[in-house]
Amino acid sequence: MSIDPVTAPTSARRSRLREVLRDRELDALLVTDLLNIRYLTGFTGSNAALLVSAADRADAEDHTVICTDGRYLVQVAEQVPDLRAEIARATGPKLLELALDWSLGKLGFESHVVTVDQHTAWSDATDGIVFERAPHIVEELREVKDESEIKLLRRACAVADRALADLVQRGGLRPGRTEREVGRELESLMLDHGADGISFETIVAAGPNSAIPHHRPTGAVLQSGDFVKLDFGAQVGGYHSDMTRTYVLERASSWQRDLYELVARAQAAGCAALAPGVDVGSVDASARSVIDDAGYGDLFLHGLGHGVGLEIHEAPGIGKLGTGTLLRGAVVTVEPGVYLSGRGGVRIEDTLVVREQEPELLTLTSKDLAIV
Repeated sequence: MSIDPVTAPTSARRSRLREVLRDRELDALLVTDLLNIRYLTGFTGSNAALLVSAADRADAEDHTVICTDGRYLVQVAEQVPDLRAEIARATGPKLLELALDWSLGKLGFESHVVTVDQHTAWSDATDGIVFERAPHIVEELREVKDESEIKLLRRACAVADRALADLVQRGGLRPGRTEREVGRELESLMLDHGADGISFETIVAAGPNSAIPHHRPTGAVLQSGDFVKLDFGAQVGGYHSDMTRTYVLERASSWQRDLYELVARAQAAGCAALAPGVDVGSVDASARSVIDDAGYGDLFLHGLGHGVGLEIHEAPGIGKLGTGTLLRGAVVTVEPGVYLSGRGGVRIEDTLVVREQEPELLTLTSKDLAIV
């Protein structure tokens, strides 16, 4: 039987999920998180549920069913041609009827998503099924990206790179503009270059505002000598990019050059530490120690990075209190920063793929100090 290149990635993800379900001695999983459904099937509608059988047999896909409502009758046929689709407004209860018909014993459910009222109603209506809490099973699979996902992440990062290059080349970073004007132009440029949307509200922080890690753009006017911190991303095919660059307008003072060089060294150390099997806490420490040694440790106010994919923040978290190790194929950010209250701050951030030899850099805009 030929393999459909469109559905092959999602079919492989469901196979991986079945292995996990069997290891946990679950007969099936009821998936109700829409992003997890998208990951497992490709479906992008706003109402759906998915019942994934744990069966290790040839007809396992016949016992994997997606349910959505009549608004998506055509869409589900186009996006999920390889699975049986049921049409009902109440998607979860409809699939539970099938679970009863199939005499499923232990049914996992996404307890981090399902409300208490939903769980109570499902339990009351399905005598004979044992509901088992199964939080974050799919999210754990999502931590390792397959090559089809990495391709979309590369595209999202490339869109952001091109948009930033256009902004700088056309003089979009200049004294007299407001943070809001810069942010709106950068977002528009990402859409012009092929983004489906933005990853999050673009951060533009100028002058003293650059010392606020997640400053929201205001009417503050950019001035000569300001740090201007840009934290932004593009979304392509549901996948997000994330990048931060910090510029100086027209002239840089010695303290700005020193601060930038410090953060750049810390960021390089963090990137170099990325490798399969490395403890996430030690990755954070590799960058944080550079800043600590310079006497600015208490001004690095956040973790070093996070996973990125269908969500802008997902596993793994890379910070002082992070647990676990990096997995090959994880896509993460490395984003140290130092923030001098009332003066200005620097953050440099890249998105990278954890590879066996060395990490693959997806955000390619230069990190040399740029005076524009």
